[in-house]
Amino acid sequence: MPLLPASLIEPLWVELAALIGSDERPEFAPTHPWGCHRRRIPDRVVFEHLIGAFVHGSGYERIATPGCSDRTMRRRLHEWADAGHGPALLRICLTAYDQIIGLDLDELAVDGCITKAPCGGEVAGRSPVDRGKQGMKRSAATDGHGIPLHVIAARANAHDSPLLEPTLAGVVEMIGTLPQYRDLHGGDDFPNLHLDRGYDSTKTRDLLDVLGFTPHIAVKGQPAPIQAGSRWPVERTHSWMNGYGKLRRCTDRRKVIVEFWLCLAAAFTVIRRLINRARNRYRWPTRPSTRRLR
Repeated sequence: MPLLPASLIEPLWVELAALIGSDERPEFAPTHPWGCHRRRIPDRVVFEHLIGAFVHGSGYERIATPGCSDRTMRRRLHEWADAGHGPALLRICLTAYDQIIGLDLDELAVDGCITKAPCGGEVAGRSPVDRGKQGMKRSAATDGHGIPLHVIAARANAHDSPLLEPTLAGVVEMIGTLPQYRDLHGGDDFPNLHLDRGYDSTKTRDLLDVLGFTPHIAVKGQPAPIQAGSRWPVERTHSWMNGYGKLRRCTDRRKVIVEFWLCLAAAFTVIRRLINRARNRYRWPTRPSTRRLR
């Protein structure tokens, strides 16, 4: 049984192959003094192994096979992450979703989620919800339907409020470039932003006023069911992203690698929602026969 449906993996691989120029890479290293060397492992093979590590959350040594070693996976992963291919993939997926379905940028939501980071690293800190063990926090911004727009990584002991500005910075940049929002709204209307009570402060409201968002923040001291608001899409998105083992228990130590995995999870989420919402509007030869794209 495949780790992920082909309808999810194939579109992402096509875009990644275009970014890394997979078809243009030589089979042998041209700088080798004797003109021969070990054949380069195809990028598609490495990509499928990395997807295995991403879905299961296993170590690279456990996913390695005679055709692709764990060192090859690590080298290729660092190469792709350092080149910024993770955010580029997410941007491509969001642009496609916006053109086919349309992003709901009038109702945005931001929230954080804490997961495990047992090996420590640049974005690991004492988790306040796991007896002080090493943990990682991700701050995600979603549209009104839970489509992840921007994701950042931070230490588990970092408060949500300081992470709001860098999270929204990516959203502001994207809103200014997406054609549909610019054409429909013309930059005159301010999108609504839904936050929980952890963001209830004057500093947060001043920041949202500068960035051009209409705040809807839960007030401290009032029961949550009374002021539930529209924060549930971002909470559901965090639940979707926790379905990938590499995010539930991340063993990578470099921040750029962690953010590559976060962007990959967000890209898969966008593709899955795109297929599920487009299957009732369009027909294509490889259209899935089921809505359960696990």
